[in-house]
Amino acid sequence: MRQDGRVSFWPAPHVDAPVHATVTLPGSKSITNRALVLAALADGPSTITGALRSRDTGLMIAALRALGTQIIGDADTLAVTPAPLQGGRVDCGLAGTVMRFVPPVATLAVGETAFDGDIAARVRPLRTILDALRGLGADIEGDALPFTVRGTGALRGGAITIDASGSSQFVSGLLLSAARFDEGVVVRHSGSALPSMPHIEMTVEMLRRADVAVEAPADVRGEQTWTVSPGPIRAVDWTVEPDLSNATPFLAAAAVTGGSVGIPHWPRLTTQAGDVIREILVRMGAEAGFSDGALTVTGPDRLAGIDIDLHDVGELTPTVAALAALADSESRLRGIAHLRGHETDRLAALSTEINRLGGQVSETEDGLEIVPAPLHGGRWHSYADHRMATAGAILGLAVPGIEIEDIGTTAKTLPDFVALWESMLDPQSAEPGAAH
Repeated sequence: MRQDGRVSFWPAPHVDAPVHATVTLPGSKSITNRALVLAALADGPSTITGALRSRDTGLMIAALRALGTQIIGDADTLAVTPAPLQGGRVDCGLAGTVMRFVPPVATLAVGETAFDGDIAARVRPLRTILDALRGLGADIEGDALPFTVRGTGALRGGAITIDASGSSQFVSGLLLSAARFDEGVVVRHSGSALPSMPHIEMTVEMLRRADVAVEAPADVRGEQTWTVSPGPIRAVDWTVEPDLSNATPFLAAAAVTGGSVGIPHWPRLTTQAGDVIREILVRMGAEAGFSDGALTVTGPDRLAGIDIDLHDVGELTPTVAALAALADSESRLRGIAHLRGHETDRLAALSTEINRLGGQVSETEDGLEIVPAPLHGGRWHSYADHRMATAGAILGLAVPGIEIEDIGTTAKTLPDFVALWESMLDPQSAEPGAAH
């Protein structure tokens, strides 16, 4: 959006030659925001190195500062010093991690904390976690943004059963603060399959690194239960991995152009959902391998379609849908009905926008069916959704004349997206260390 209020459109770069580049990416949003919450609740000061600085992480920093936490640092190194929590005002923007991770923190503050966010955020599902907090002893007015948490400095905690099938963040939000609850917490999920399990696994792993006792078994019926014992959260100096989900459009660039793109510092072992892109690209015909600490993807002559369940890695859907629209055979993306409740209804948005360019995409009950069709240029609407914007950029590499509405929405998780994208297309970016 321009300053005069008019919608801006970015001409997506189109290439006729394979892309060859090395692209160094900033840190993971998911790890950064979890580390910030744990540091704010810890028993001493912490340092976060490699933190992502984006709109979502900026909103988290501002939220925790509003509650009394001292956070110092303007670059990717943050010094976090806990302090007694107090009520304040929290702007959630469109950040699911803020609107679902911070309310449990606010129950531990003294005083009222008022939550609000972007207009589009007011329709995002929040009642699951707000009702859960009420069941654990919290006083909360409202069931969606805007709402108010009236904290007393402590929360009873205890056992709660929720249906977290709408978002794994409901579980993570409760677990991150639970050690500070008087009785800890026992969270049982009862409902359809949980989406985005790698994100919950990330939460559990980070809690354990902070010496929080967490049990995460599944009972014989497949209902999952997490138990967090009450106790201190140890201060940890966190080092944040590169954001692997933000890396997926750049790796997709190699796949759709038959080129090669390397991402330095890709972890060999990680709980990030974005790591699954390696398997997806190989299944679609690309090659992926490690060398000198970098992951390099080399694209095929022609992309193959894919039939895949993306339930656990739904955030990769826009990238995979763009790849599928450029493949030479049909694709079916399954297990992603929960994406209808993300920043936008991503299933409707993807089908609408790809079809606007001549594609053949239809929604199913839990996903998308994509039939290859010749695509043409046109306007691609982002719906204030960062991953919709980057999906349009992928298509633009192969299809001339695509203009993306509000490319600036990528600042939600990757403020320098346009500069990185254009640098990737510079022939000199194939040199190691380029496209930083």
